[in-house]
Amino acid sequence: MSRLYSNLKFLGHTGHIDALKEHSVVAPVHIRIKPFNHCNHNCWYCAYRVDNLQLGEDMDLKDVLPTNKMFEIVDDVIDMGVKAVTFSGGGEPLLYKPLPKVVERLATNGIKVASLTNGSNLKGKVAEAFAEHGTWIRISVDGWDDASYSASRGIADGNFTKLLRNMKNFSSMKSSCVMGISFIIGKDNHNHIYDACVQLKEAGADHVKLSAAVVDNEVEANNAYHRKFQDVVLAEIERTQALQDNNFAVVNHYHEMEDRFAKSYTSCPFLQFLTVIGADSNVYTCQDKAFTQAGLLGSIKDRSFKDFWFSDEARERLYALDPSKSCNHHCVAHAKNLAIIDQLTLDPDHAVFV
Repeated sequence: MSRLYSNLKFLGHTGHIDALKEHSVVAPVHIRIKPFNHCNHNCWYCAYRVDNLQLGEDMDLKDVLPTNKMFEIVDDVIDMGVKAVTFSGGGEPLLYKPLPKVVERLATNGIKVASLTNGSNLKGKVAEAFAEHGTWIRISVDGWDDASYSASRGIADGNFTKLLRNMKNFSSMKSSCVMGISFIIGKDNHNHIYDACVQLKEAGADHVKLSAAVVDNEVEANNAYHRKFQDVVLAEIERTQALQDNNFAVVNHYHEMEDRFAKSYTSCPFLQFLTVIGADSNVYTCQDKAFTQAGLLGSIKDRSFKDFWFSDEARERLYALDPSKSCNHHCVAHAKNLAIIDQLTLDPDHAVFV
């Protein structure tokens, strides 16, 4: 089975490395679009909704990308040569009514399309659109039965059964769209990881990615939370290895966080590889700073995304971000940034001594 996750994907986009060396701006490889801030679930660990995490501190739950703005963005993405678009929250993206047509427009013009989702609306026209045009979908899961699932998400009983049904129906479409699971591990489900993986595999998941719930802005508080049950988690993960075969994988991303969230570097090269467009028609640096003033690059409410991205304003802000001052928090791009900076600072006379 080919690997789907890697911190080294940037190596395939040498033009972006060249742009960073020249201090210029090129179209992002990948854009996350958050079309809709309403969500029909209320997950206890959702970084956009819990009080002790900074992510989403300025998010308005009523915001939604207008349909005409969405298709304007789509046309810009196609014209700019962006390679991939992922829909995510904010809210639950599969509830965004124009999404099937948006997915079709992107995919038929050569853009790879994906979505993060809770899976509740992975049915009907949305499911058909992703089955025909999607590269991958990844469903967030935390429960192992109806009771645990409803308790962790504040929803009615019976929804875990409905999710498994949606997954089975999607799998039955025999699509090339990879259906992955992001299983979020916390104190309430830490001893049910194997049970959940068995059911998710039976429902047609191609893989399950195991990750630790982020419960605090402080790294030590996160690690202290997980240490209480870490040994049980590791034993459960070991059990899941027996489930792997040519059609199913378990991807283990469960580990202690870095010793600290502080960054030693003073620029964020990954900004030119991935950017975020929110339901508020604002462009943000990344998913870790979406819907915050610190992450705001600019508004596209009254201008096109393409016009903004290639403006002097955007260039100045892209190169002005200093992670050593403003990113002392969890960062999904940290390992990628370290690798890119290593590449950028390599003496060219010595680069041939591989």
